[in-house]
Amino acid sequence: MKGTVSWQGGVAFLAESGSGHRIRVDGPPEHGGENRGVRPMEMLLLGAAACSSFDVMAMLAKGRQQVTDCVCEVAAERAEAVPAVFTRIHLHFRLSGRDLKESQVRRAVQLSAEKYCSASIMLAAAGVAVSHSYEICAAGGVDGSDRSGEPDG
Repeated sequence: MKGTVSWQGGVAFLAESGSGHRIRVDGPPEHGGENRGVRPMEMLLLGAAACSSFDVMAMLAKGRQQVTDCVCEVAAERAEAVPAVFTRIHLHFRLSGRDLKESQVRRAVQLSAEKYCSASIMLAAAGVAVSHSYEICAAGGVDGSDRSGEPDG
C-alpha cells in the first residue's frame, strides 16, 4: 500500500490513497485549522469501523443473510497526556434485514474482532481495549427494537 499526504496550508492536508481516492484532513481553529476536513485520529477510528463493517457484511453475505442496513457506531476514549493515543474503542453494529439469524450475526462480529479486522486487531495489539456489540433491528430499518448482544464485551 502507498499514499501521499500533501500540505495545503495551515494545518490542512490532502491525503490520497494509492487507489486514487482523496480525503481532506484539517484541524480545529484552536490548532490553526479551519475545520474543513476530518482529523487524523478520526480517520484512524473510522478506518477501524469500516474495516470491521466490511468483514461483517462479507461474512453475512456469504452466509446468505438478507441484510438491508448495517450501521457501525464507533466511540473511543483517548489518553489525557501526549501522545493522546486511543485507550478504548467500542464498535456497535446495528443490522436490519429479513430473518437475520442472531447466531450468524454474533459469529460475524466475533470473527471480525478476533480474526479478520486488521485495523482493530492491530490497535488491540498496541494496547487499545477494543470491544464490539451488535443489535438486530426490524427489517424496515435500524430502529433498535429487536435483539442485542455483546460478543466480546
